[in-house]
Amino acid sequence: MVYLELAPVDPRSLMQGDYMALNFEIGNQIQDALYKRRWQSGELNAADGHVVVRLDAQRVAHFQRLGASNDSLAADEMRLRYRMRNGRVRFATDAFFFQEGHAERYEPARYGQFRVNERGEPLLVSMHDAELELLGEMER
Repeated sequence: MVYLELAPVDPRSLMQGDYMALNFEIGNQIQDALYKRRWQSGELNAADGHVVVRLDAQRVAHFQRLGASNDSLAADEMRLRYRMRNGRVRFATDAFFFQEGHAERYEPARYGQFRVNERGEPLLVSMHDAELELLGEMER
């Protein structure tokens, strides 16, 4: 399990009906690193790849470096697979869907929680606030 910090998106597209548009801060850092790599090497196209992140005590991911599927990792590191779509870095999805009429429950979202398999492929499972509290649970 790993948490990725959300990055701002166009406010007009943040909440659209019953979903939230997603952008992650680490995706912005990957794009910066890819830009530097392309500038130095002359590569024209960015492709899907892996990023190595360091996990803090709360399992929040912090960008370390672009990586390969066979890079060795430190004990506090994890490899995540990302995909390039329309010039943007994506992790599993670019939207979080919720029940119609429940948008206000997700407005405080600051992190997405992902489960990651052994190949580094992430699956978004929930949204969390700044204190990593789960959002969207119904009060009982």
